Amino acid sequence: MKSRSKSRGGAALSDLLPSSGLEGVDESTWLDVIQKMDEVYTRLIDDEVELEKKNRALEQSQQFIVSVLTSMSDVLLVCDEDGLIEQTNAALCELVGRDGAALKGARLADLLADEHSMTQACAAMERPDVPRAGQSFELNFLDAQGQPVPVDASCTPRIGANGRRVGTVWVGRPMAEIKRAYHEMRAAHEALKRTQQQLLHSEKMASLGQLVAGVAHELNNPISFVLGNVHALRKYSDRLQTYMDALHQHQPEAVLQPLRRKLRIEHLLADLPSLIEGTLEGAQRTADIVHGLKRFSAIDSEQRAPVDLTDVIGRAIRWVHRGRVEPVQVQWQPNQPCVVMGSAGQLQQVMMNLLQNAFDALSGVPDPMIRVALACDGQAVRVTVQDNGPGLPPEHLLRLFDPFFTTKPVGKGTGLGLSISYGIVEQHGGRLSARNASDGGGAEFTVELPLA
Repeated sequence: MKSRSKSRGGAALSDLLPSSGLEGVDESTWLDVIQKMDEVYTRLIDDEVELEKKNRALEQSQQFIVSVLTSMSDVLLVCDEDGLIEQTNAALCELVGRDGAALKGARLADLLADEHSMTQACAAMERPDVPRAGQSFELNFLDAQGQPVPVDASCTPRIGANGRRVGTVWVGRPMAEIKRAYHEMRAAHEALKRTQQQLLHSEKMASLGQLVAGVAHELNNPISFVLGNVHALRKYSDRLQTYMDALHQHQPEAVLQPLRRKLRIEHLLADLPSLIEGTLEGAQRTADIVHGLKRFSAIDSEQRAPVDLTDVIGRAIRWVHRGRVEPVQVQWQPNQPCVVMGSAGQLQQVMMNLLQNAFDALSGVPDPMIRVALACDGQAVRVTVQDNGPGLPPEHLLRLFDPFFTTKPVGKGTGLGLSISYGIVEQHGGRLSARNASDGGGAEFTVELPLA
């Protein structure tokens, strides 16, 4: 019986059989041979297809590696055991002004600008126990113009298939770029500090403008006192001048005694010390107020000095309270001095901001009252400002110290007072917090600062 099966070429297997038979070989044997050949041919075709797939994957991998090397902004060098360059990237070629073909096979030392850089590079490549984490160096490369360029380079070993080191890999970044980024960051930081200081001073001056009436009232008392004493001293001076003229004219005692009683010379002489002392006291009070005003309005320096919070709180209460039209009861009992290290002007601003907010919260509240308390526990000082107003809504507590957040009408508040106060207290190593008071209602602000 003849087979009708076809070979891969389309011919019948019987057509492939030899026309003249061989002794001892029948038709079935030839069919087995042809079938095996067909299977081998099929496997060859499959292997060729698989090989083409692997070649395409290999080409894609090579293209990916080339694209990564080309896109790297850091310079890359791959050297063999002898320090000869095997591979580079576009960043290195651009830095030294030579293409990859010219660099291949060149010595790494030929790209360096000084002997110290060459010594460090050679020592790193010859070191047998280079850590896998690598070593960092600052090497000077020669750029395209022959000028040295500092490069922050890292050297890591390149391990072969047998687990042994077959070379080194160098990755570096020109220091000029790092230094430029550092200078830009430093300039931005300085600009931010200047802006923050200007913002702090602007908010302080805005608060100062609201307190002009209170400061004027504060200055009016000692100035009026001094003026009254000066007028009295002027009258006493005229009386003394009249009596001295009579003495210089050698008037008889019968004339001097009535004149002395008329001019009240004994009373004048007894009253002079108290007038002079009162005048000096009024002048000193005026000088203290002006000094505190100057200290508050001046741009604060970063230097820290001992500050008595008792004086700061008392001055802030006087200034804020006397600048208000509606009377508000303020409970404040000064106690022993509590000294902290800080800026008197900045701490004054914090207290005035807290007091102003407390006064504003009492608008329209019957029997308004503010309690100010100062407590020292040996290591820290705590200042509490509490009002009996409506308190703080829960949704505002989380945003209370955010910049530009305010519940006041437009034109009445900037939303910077509490934010700046929070930053000042934090810079002094303390903490500013707010809550609704548990006794009597209202808002309660607490400033905690370390004692000097």
